[in-house]
Amino acid sequence: MNSKPTSSDEPVIDISHLTRRFDRKLALDRIDLKVPRGCVFGLVGANGAGKTTLIRHLLGLLKVESGTVRVFGCDPVADPVGVLGRIGYLSEQRDLPGWMRVDELLRYSRAFYPRWDAEYAAALLRQFALDPTARIRNLSRGETARAGLLVALAHRPELLLLDEPSSGLDPVVRRDILEAIIRTVADEGRTVLFSSHLLDEVERVADRVAMLVDGRLALSGSLEEIQDGHHQLTLRFPSALPAPPRLKGALSITGSGMEWTVIANGARSELLAAAGTLGAEVVSERRPSLDEIFVARVSAAAPVESQPTPGSL
Repeated sequence: MNSKPTSSDEPVIDISHLTRRFDRKLALDRIDLKVPRGCVFGLVGANGAGKTTLIRHLLGLLKVESGTVRVFGCDPVADPVGVLGRIGYLSEQRDLPGWMRVDELLRYSRAFYPRWDAEYAAALLRQFALDPTARIRNLSRGETARAGLLVALAHRPELLLLDEPSSGLDPVVRRDILEAIIRTVADEGRTVLFSSHLLDEVERVADRVAMLVDGRLALSGSLEEIQDGHHQLTLRFPSALPAPPRLKGALSITGSGMEWTVIANGARSELLAAAGTLGAEVVSERRPSLDEIFVARVSAAAPVESQPTPGSL
C-alpha cells in the first residue's frame, strides 16, 4: 500500500474520538487531537496518563478499538511501511541492541531508510560525542539516549516522535536533546511530537501543547493561548475566611485566613469582577507556568474525596 503525500494544510496527526481500554482501565477516553505540520507539539501528563498509549497508536503498535487515528492521512496499522518510513522514534526504554557497536547500529539502521543522510549522521555522531567503536551495552544512559536520537534523526523524518526523551538524564544531555528537537523543526518545516512529565522543558521548546489527565484531554492549543487563558491571582479579604472562597473558573485555591491564591481559567475581566463581587482585593497577579496550570488541572479533575486540602499543593 502506498502512502499518500501530506498537503501543507492537512494535519500530520489527526486523531478523532480515540478510546482505548486495557481490561477495566480506561487508558484513553475519546481523544480528539490534531498536530499541524512544522510545529513542536508537547504531550504532557503524569505517568499513567495515557501518553505512551497514544504514541503506540501513532506507530501502529496498537490497533484502534474505537475512533480513528491518521498519520500523514493514513492508518498506521493498515499502512505501516508507508507511515513508519516517514517517522523517527525514540522510546523511553532506549531499546537498542546492546551487542552492536555504535557504527554497526548506524549501518544497520541505514538499511531501513532510503532517505538516510550519512553526512548528517556523521555530524550528529560528532555533536553527541559518541565513540563509533563503543558497544551499546557499555554506553551510559545519556550516551544511549544520544545514540537512539541519532538513529531517529539521521533519515530526516517528516515526523519525530519522542516518548519521554529526557527521562532520567542529566541536564546537559537533556539540553542536547532539546536543541536537536529545535533544529529538527527549524530545518525543512518538519514536525515533532514529544511526551514529557517535565513541564519546564515543554514550556521551553513547544509551540503547542496537549494535556492528558487520567486518559482524558484536559486542554489543547498553542502554548501562548493556554498560558494567556489562565491567571494566578492573590486575593485579600477584609476579614479571615473559614473556608476557601468560591470563584467562578477557579481550578485551584490555596491559602488561609485573609489571603488566598487562585489559579483560574477564563477571561481576566470576568475573574476580576468575580473577585470584586466577593469583596476581595487583588494584591498580585501573574501568568502561571505550564507546570502550575498542570497541577491545578489535575487537582480540579481529582475526585472530591482525594483532592488536597487548601494550602497543601
